[in-house]
Amino acid sequence: MTLLDRQIGFVEELRRAGMPVSLSEDLDAVRAVTCLPTLTREELRAALATTLVKRQVHRANFDLIFDLFYPAVIGDGVASFAGEFDALRGGSPGQSDKVTSKPVTFADDPQALTDFRARLEAALANNNPLNNLAREGVGRFGQMRGRGAGMSNWSAYSALHRINAAGLIDKLVAGLAQDTDNEPMARQEITRRVTRFTNAVEADARRRVAEDKGAAHMAQHSVRPSIDRLDFTSARKAEVEQMRREILPLARRLATRLSKEHHAKRKGALDFRRTVRASMQTGGVPITTHHKPKRPGRTELVILCDVSGSVANFASFTLMLTYALREQFTRVRAFTFVDDITEVTQHFTTGADLADTMATLAASAAQASLWGRTNYGRALTRFAEEFSDAVTPRTSLLILGDARSNYSDLAIPTLKQLAYDAKHTWWLNPEHPRSWNTGDSAAREYSAVVPMVECRNLRQLTEFIHDIC
Repeated sequence: MTLLDRQIGFVEELRRAGMPVSLSEDLDAVRAVTCLPTLTREELRAALATTLVKRQVHRANFDLIFDLFYPAVIGDGVASFAGEFDALRGGSPGQSDKVTSKPVTFADDPQALTDFRARLEAALANNNPLNNLAREGVGRFGQMRGRGAGMSNWSAYSALHRINAAGLIDKLVAGLAQDTDNEPMARQEITRRVTRFTNAVEADARRRVAEDKGAAHMAQHSVRPSIDRLDFTSARKAEVEQMRREILPLARRLATRLSKEHHAKRKGALDFRRTVRASMQTGGVPITTHHKPKRPGRTELVILCDVSGSVANFASFTLMLTYALREQFTRVRAFTFVDDITEVTQHFTTGADLADTMATLAASAAQASLWGRTNYGRALTRFAEEFSDAVTPRTSLLILGDARSNYSDLAIPTLKQLAYDAKHTWWLNPEHPRSWNTGDSAAREYSAVVPMVECRNLRQLTEFIHDIC
């Protein structure tokens, strides 16, 4: 495969992962590569990232796809793309220094495993580079023989399970704590080093699988969506934390945009009479237009939020964004429910810390449950009975949940009445539309009463909040 072929496939996978890469940007990337006086692998990475990556949230996927299409090693030896680089520059292709040794597997050799763990322990204790050890670990202990056609022979899980680097943490912490006199700090540092080794093993296993099945195939199965496109319901713990860090900057950008748009639209309808009168001073030419005072357009917002386990992440991020944008509404009232309703408006106070607020809401979510099973009908009925004053003709009612009510009564008449009393009513559903009417989902019944909108990630949530503001 030539470098040009790699570049074409690389850009295609970037686009598949959700990164906006235009044809002109692709050409800029190629020109940037040809302009470099030298071209090492890291220089190539930097040149492509500079021309193709527009947002920081896309950088992780960029690096992962880059490592698949431009691996640092091939097989068990070191490889370079110098020949391909020379060809791109118009010179004669050089000889690739692909050096591979015959793979040797010692997965079932206890002594080999013991020796490897000893060397790994020394490297972790001294904070030495771990890439070579990770490569050796996958080559020796990550091979899975006898697998069927079309299946990979390499497994990061098998390698890590056999090596059991996490089992060395306590011993390494004890040794490091003697030097630092700070066991918590020592544990944090050793855990960071073990995590770095684990990541290196996983990266090398992906590289080997990509060699067997193709970089494009591996990219399609290993690259997760960027943070702004990642489904709330499938986010991992580390991804959830990253999404939380994205919420505040996102809210600030959205609030700034909303304020500018509100300011630009502050003028009311054209006051034709005043404009004509003013034009008499300029011979009937309306140089200056006059407008009627614009009536305030901000509305009250009432949120009914399902906080059951299946949609907990979705509820958390929606409340966080609403909390950050509360100044865009005249008033905000928030309610959480599982099978009973609880008002949490008191936590949306001006000046309160967002992280503390969300932690308090998460801790109090259990108060919204009596039986531990989601019951939309009961929650809607209790809301209409206890908080009937919350919904008025000035209210925008926002319901957040997957509409899965465990085959209970849906309280459709109650929802119809709430929608009738409100100025606007929307329902945000974090599930894909293809799942709305499966199992115990009542999406079909509820969407016949109020508009139901797909909202599975930060991007969709941002677009919706912008529209209703």
